[in-house]
Amino acid sequence: MATRGQWGSRLGFILAAAGSAVGLGNIWKFPYITGANGGGWFVLIYLLCILAVGLPIMIAEVMLGRMTQKSPVGAFRDLSGKGSLWVGIGWMGVVAAFIILSYYSVVAGWAMNYIRLAATGVFADTPADQVPGLFGAMYADPGTNLLWHGLFMGLTVFIVLGGVQKGVERWSRILMPMLFVMMLGLLVQAASMDGFGKALDFVFGLHADKLKPAGVLEALGHSFFTLSLGMGAMLTYGSYLSKKDDIVTASAAITLLDTAIALMACMVLFPITFTFGMEPSAGPGLVFMNIPVALAQVPGGLFLSVVFFALLTFAALTSAISLLEVAAAYFIDEKGWSRGKAVGVTGGAILVLGIPSALSGGTELFGKSFEGVFGKNWFDLFDYIASNWLLPLGGLGIALFAAWRVGDAARRVEFGEQTAWGRLYLGWLLVLRFVVPVAVVAVFLHLIGLY
Repeated sequence: MATRGQWGSRLGFILAAAGSAVGLGNIWKFPYITGANGGGWFVLIYLLCILAVGLPIMIAEVMLGRMTQKSPVGAFRDLSGKGSLWVGIGWMGVVAAFIILSYYSVVAGWAMNYIRLAATGVFADTPADQVPGLFGAMYADPGTNLLWHGLFMGLTVFIVLGGVQKGVERWSRILMPMLFVMMLGLLVQAASMDGFGKALDFVFGLHADKLKPAGVLEALGHSFFTLSLGMGAMLTYGSYLSKKDDIVTASAAITLLDTAIALMACMVLFPITFTFGMEPSAGPGLVFMNIPVALAQVPGGLFLSVVFFALLTFAALTSAISLLEVAAAYFIDEKGWSRGKAVGVTGGAILVLGIPSALSGGTELFGKSFEGVFGKNWFDLFDYIASNWLLPLGGLGIALFAAWRVGDAARRVEFGEQTAWGRLYLGWLLVLRFVVPVAVVAVFLHLIGLY
């Protein structure tokens, strides 16, 4: 039987869990959905949703992990009994980890490739109107996508092979501070641009006329997804905590770091966008199409481009580590596999599973023909299944289980009744029981097109 790991310190856990939460969703997705929803009010609603929905589920998920010292499947089985339907929530987390990492690594590979393009001066040497076309060419090139998908997965496997302390925690202590320093450096550069004032007003000014009802649900949905909830990552990381660690304080710190990075990303991207007369509502292309064009026109643009896409890669890597850890932890806990075998097998399986996503933009087999049958290519289908079904249902299951199925005495102890946070227990429980389920169901119905 393999020995389970444990965090070396609470700070190590916070950095690793924050790394899981801080990913492409913060630096790539949050700025473009903020732009699409008019800034200001959308950001304010998002922050309120983080407090009312994201943080309560975060506490619940970490709690279930520490309570059982097991990965998702084992945690739900131990607390509900063998054969219970609740165990399906744990299985959803493991499946979600496999699916998400298989296509997430393809996007991370794009960021890695863009480091190469920036460092070799491709952006600077390409006419501005042709730079956006580089992304389309890369997306349609099977060889490029497979190469970088493989390299990124190899790097992720290498880190997770080191174990909880010597792999995940050690690299989180390196990558997260580096990510934060790079973000601060880019923020300083953005503050010197002409569009910084306009960006401040756009992100923090309350322009009610620009927010539509669907934007409220999008803010609610992103506040939930940005924290890596519903996929078993926080539960697995929580299972490596010691009983003396304060779950509420750690969860609040993780949430604060994740939110700070998301807001900083906006204040890096939007000054660039406004300075060069680009549209803030450019969508997913805001990062891979607009930013290379803009940075190529500023002093030191080559260096800044390299830093920006390195930042994007580091953010993706810290999230990928947690996803692979969820998958590997199942085989370590449930099958008694060694870490080397578990990480090698799951990493290899995810690498293979990601091949169709890597080929989705450039082959008839996995592109046009696949799309003709399902209405989506493999990449988009996996994203749809994970984001619209597995994560909201997993998050809902975690909230309901922690709020209604776990015994009150055990729940109080885990929450921290003997600490300063004990007085918040009843408020947290009421929110988890009544507010969170309604919010998550609303997001779920919106995502699948029923509301």
